[in-house]
Amino acid sequence: MTELKTTTSDTWSSTQAFALAAVALLFGVCGGWILRRATGSPKPAAPQQAIVSTTPVSASAQTPMPDMSPMANLPSPADLKKAADAEAAPLLQQLKVAPADAGLLTKVGNIYYDAKQYPDAITYYERALKSQPNDASVRTDLGTAYWYNGDADTAITQFNKALTQEPTKADTLFNLGIVEWQGKKDARSAVAAWQKLLDSNPGYANKDKVQQLIAQAQGN
Repeated sequence: MTELKTTTSDTWSSTQAFALAAVALLFGVCGGWILRRATGSPKPAAPQQAIVSTTPVSASAQTPMPDMSPMANLPSPADLKKAADAEAAPLLQQLKVAPADAGLLTKVGNIYYDAKQYPDAITYYERALKSQPNDASVRTDLGTAYWYNGDADTAITQFNKALTQEPTKADTLFNLGIVEWQGKKDARSAVAAWQKLLDSNPGYANKDKVQQLIAQAQGN
């Protein structure tokens, strides 16, 4: 599955690294490619790693030897939540003083998004948008969080709202196409979004990938 572009991150945090390691160990490199939130520098691609699922046993001692497989150190969802909570804690303290600070709220949302704690990310992105409702980047990220939380319809609603603010926003159009195609099985709407992306962003860096997706959606 092609993953969505995320756009409001500005740093490569320990929580992001922790979450990316978990994804790499569980799945290797996904069939599509990870696309970032609406602003910020791209993450480095995660290397594909093999999963060793068995624990070797010493023939002489008949006791389990230390599990040296990548799965042995795989962070659990609880680990990711704990790491995100710890990273967000200083920002949450600042929010007690400035509860409507859209920048702080977005940063907290990013932390939880990168830890795959999508309900928490949604909460903070929505709070940020109450203060800055016309921020198309945050609204795009809210849509991606809804998508990964299993709600394709709300994701599409958020992407379309973002496009009323920035009609040619490339990341939003890319994501809209993915959710229309993979979430709603609507290849025509997906192709329309991707074609608008290409027409309005002639220098788009991932033009070749979008053209491939269009061909796939059209069954070519």
